[in-house]
Amino acid sequence: MKLSAELTLTPLKQDYIPTIKTFIKSIRNSKFTVLENPLSTQIYGDYDQLMAFLIPQIKTVFENEEAVILQLKLVKGDRSQYEPDF
Repeated sequence: MKLSAELTLTPLKQDYIPTIKTFIKSIRNSKFTVLENPLSTQIYGDYDQLMAFLIPQIKTVFENEEAVILQLKLVKGDRSQYEPDF
């Protein structure tokens, strides 16, 4: 089963940019399709493989940060080629 995931990381500290950059680089360094924009990062792939990849990435950032929020949206299917038709 294919999966589309959108992640938004929000470290709760003044110097938040290095944490976000490190997290995004860890996501980029994968075999999955990754799309980025200023508000979030989307990653697409097989459900089991993608979740197995994301869990340790999320755990690492949570272990390294005192306070952090991660918003995660999951959509069944690969929506990486989505184009609005309106």
